[in-house]
Amino acid sequence: MKFSSEKKAPDHLLMVDDNKMGLNARKAVMEELGYRVTTVATPAEALERLAEERYDLVITDYKMPGMNGAELIRKMRKTECAAPVILISGFVDALGLDEATTGADIVIQKSSHEVSHMVRGVKSLLRKASVKKKPAGSQGSAAKAKKKHA
Repeated sequence: MKFSSEKKAPDHLLMVDDNKMGLNARKAVMEELGYRVTTVATPAEALERLAEERYDLVITDYKMPGMNGAELIRKMRKTECAAPVILISGFVDALGLDEATTGADIVIQKSSHEVSHMVRGVKSLLRKASVKKKPAGSQGSAAKAKKKHA
């Protein structure tokens, strides 16, 4: 049995929230689970970061000054950013927020269960994303190997 000595880099998450305490609490949980986390306080900062660097997943609050989470998601989807998105809000029911109305992959209600839902959602979305990537990556490597030997 072969073991790779090369470790996979931890998944990189971008978290967006103007509430610093909530942002830091979520960041601490995700870092404890081994994720690399970058935080920003505004959707505008998030768009700047997304233009500069690739993230594996984005977690955003809904209600923020200047631009809400759904608007951020719409702007992200217009770029080359293909990262899955989790939207968290205390107003999910009151505003009728869901995946269809926001463009998020998962919408989570702020509650005492928020963290467990977030962790489960992150793991699920990253697992789906890695399954989508593997066939393309392995086919690409095989195709490159064939070209070299041709």
